[in-house]
Amino acid sequence: MPSWVQQGFNEYAKRMPRDCEVVLKEVLPGKRSKNSDLKRIVRDEGERMIHVLPTKSHVVTLDIPGKSWATAELAKAMNRWMESGQNIALMVGGPEGLSDSVKDLARESWSLSRLTLPHPLVRVLVAEQLYRAWSILNNHPYHR
Repeated sequence: MPSWVQQGFNEYAKRMPRDCEVVLKEVLPGKRSKNSDLKRIVRDEGERMIHVLPTKSHVVTLDIPGKSWATAELAKAMNRWMESGQNIALMVGGPEGLSDSVKDLARESWSLSRLTLPHPLVRVLVAEQLYRAWSILNNHPYHR
């Protein structure tokens, strides 16, 4: 990823308190070429994603057909997630999307936008929105 992506993600991740830590676990995408078996690549990516999930995680997929939340609604979801006491796993698929095996694990699906967004931008956007949602829940001035 370009340095601006890591800087942007780190900026918001470091603002989160320890009890609401944002941890990025990257899964290498499958190698794509003109003659690639995309179904197999997506399936294999899904298996690698599931392998790095903490046990008993509340899985939320980030997917275009998911629910579109306003920031205040994300804050309510975040509050619910924190009260559950479980690890929350936000799953972002590769260029062809998420595997069925990952989608099957999801308890909810969140759509950032109906637009197709570049993966580097999604990483920064999600970290910022999580921080913004946390700031709402904690009456922190960032949201204003």
